[in-house]
Amino acid sequence: MTSGQESNASFCGEQTAASESSQGKRSHNCEEEIFYRNCRAAYLAIFKSSLENIKSKEQLCLVLQQAGRNPSWQTADKYWTLQTTSLNFDDFCYILKKEPPVQETELLKAFAKMDANNDGYISHSELHNILTTKGEKMTLDEVNAITKLIEVNSDGKFYYYKFCKLYMTTCEQCLKNAVQKLEVDSKLKCQQFGNQIDSFSEMAKLPDSKPKTARKTKPTPTLKGGYCKSSLQPSLIRSCKISVTSTISMGASSNKKSKLIEANTVQEWHCAYSKGCFFLEDNDEIVSHKYKLFLPQKSTVCITIKPLRFSQMEAKRSPCLAVDMALYILKENETEEKLKVVNFTDLRNKETSGWRGELGAGVYWVVPFTTGCRFKKMKKNISEEAKLICEDGEGCLALTEEFRATLSEIFEMIDLDGNGFVSLEEYNFFEMRTSGEACDEEAWVICKQNFDTKNNELTKQGFMDLNLMEASERGGDLTDLWIMLMSMGYNKAMELTEACPFSIHIYAEKCKPKIKPLCLETGGGQLNKAVCLNVVNNGDAKPMDNSENIIIHTHKSDTRITSVIENKTEGKTIIHLNNEKSKNCVNNRGLDAFAIEVAPKSMMVCQHVMPLNEQEEWIYNCVYSILA
Repeated sequence: MTSGQESNASFCGEQTAASESSQGKRSHNCEEEIFYRNCRAAYLAIFKSSLENIKSKEQLCLVLQQAGRNPSWQTADKYWTLQTTSLNFDDFCYILKKEPPVQETELLKAFAKMDANNDGYISHSELHNILTTKGEKMTLDEVNAITKLIEVNSDGKFYYYKFCKLYMTTCEQCLKNAVQKLEVDSKLKCQQFGNQIDSFSEMAKLPDSKPKTARKTKPTPTLKGGYCKSSLQPSLIRSCKISVTSTISMGASSNKKSKLIEANTVQEWHCAYSKGCFFLEDNDEIVSHKYKLFLPQKSTVCITIKPLRFSQMEAKRSPCLAVDMALYILKENETEEKLKVVNFTDLRNKETSGWRGELGAGVYWVVPFTTGCRFKKMKKNISEEAKLICEDGEGCLALTEEFRATLSEIFEMIDLDGNGFVSLEEYNFFEMRTSGEACDEEAWVICKQNFDTKNNELTKQGFMDLNLMEASERGGDLTDLWIMLMSMGYNKAMELTEACPFSIHIYAEKCKPKIKPLCLETGGGQLNKAVCLNVVNNGDAKPMDNSENIIIHTHKSDTRITSVIENKTEGKTIIHLNNEKSKNCVNNRGLDAFAIEVAPKSMMVCQHVMPLNEQEEWIYNCVYSILA
């Protein structure tokens, strides 16, 4: 009897835990849904469609304000860098997650530091002095606009308690207005973006209490009862129909036998070589070197890309060695403006991705590619900043051993042809990456006069001395050196976390190929088109709702799965993807469930998926639903 009671108690406990876990999961999904609903509301308050891009820093600030933020120019500069030309809806959602709303307590603490007497106010003269001389300086007109606010100013005094209340109310009102506009428009209301719950039937079981938003901000009056309640409208339920499920079981990638036959053991074949690097931007875009390949005659070729191992890093495994890499080969045609996709490196041998086949004589573009599944911003608290310089025995500044080792790595990264020296052309790739300005011939002559060079190229010692000089000239100020390090992918502990160096080998049987790095930028539309065409031409196709107008294309290789949505209709379509039943998988979007908008008569990559652990089998399971 006692045993039966214990068994029943255990069973009840398991039921309770399972129920709490399920309810917690639903609550989290509801929070995510509200967050992405608010993102979309703010975005559509400024733009006509989520397909439109943010084209300027001013537009970025404007749409952030609609989302209840009040970004400073310093904050905007983090996401709108010198290399930024546009940001899309996904970028905007990422920024909102990274930049939570300012809390009232934080504002009050900041003002309290200025209020030496703890009177609850600051004189207008003090306010003018602080706002125009410290931090992100404001203009007199901007300060006057604050002191003209009747609600918070009187008798030459600025009452910051009232100002903080007004500030919070204004931010909340911006978001409230955006949500109200979205709620009024029934078409926009159905176009849900972001995480959603796994089924609408489960949604109906949720309590009618106020959920917290993903950013832990107070719900605005328009969200009373939670968005979950408004989602239960029959019109929206009917508009979301599960139509396609893709399930693929994959064995452990590490157990796959290599199909790639490399040519590096064939001494008679001619070889061209270059290095390059993937860099992760603040907006999660990935930039890399791009190349032109010159082939003088028709030949069998073998093209490979693999992570670059630094000579001084043999003892430690770099995170970049786990990042997937591939190359797309595009043919340049004199009679066509657009490049033609020839092939891509779909075979793999451990860390090497390659392709072997025949290419005709001509000029080709070689474009590096990574899915981004394992190349993301790393959240790591650095307890202690690495030391860059120290004093030598004579009291002069010197580079620390750790910094010298890091500079040696960087030198290997920017020495693209691998000859042990850095030419002006190679140095300018480095300069454009770190400072945004190229070094001209005149400046290069001065550089050669002051630092060690050989055959018109900078030596490693010369590169070390150049960086030491920058620290010495600034009296030990390391700001520029840290900017350089972080631009090259290093964190404050001098760990390479946001850059993945690689090497490319081009082997040709009948002629000597040449490869030349041309630029350092994102893959752009040409690369996206190449990925889409590869998936469409080589993958499996499933029409949605037994229609040929919206098609899901899925392509699998030994190491990754890519899905593409093709929209043949005259109108945009919105597809919701749910990966929650996948096992041992990681995707490039970082979400188990999300929605994407596909423009009319177009196709786009939905997601890339890879195994989280290559030593184990993995199961890809994605449910695609059409949203009205």
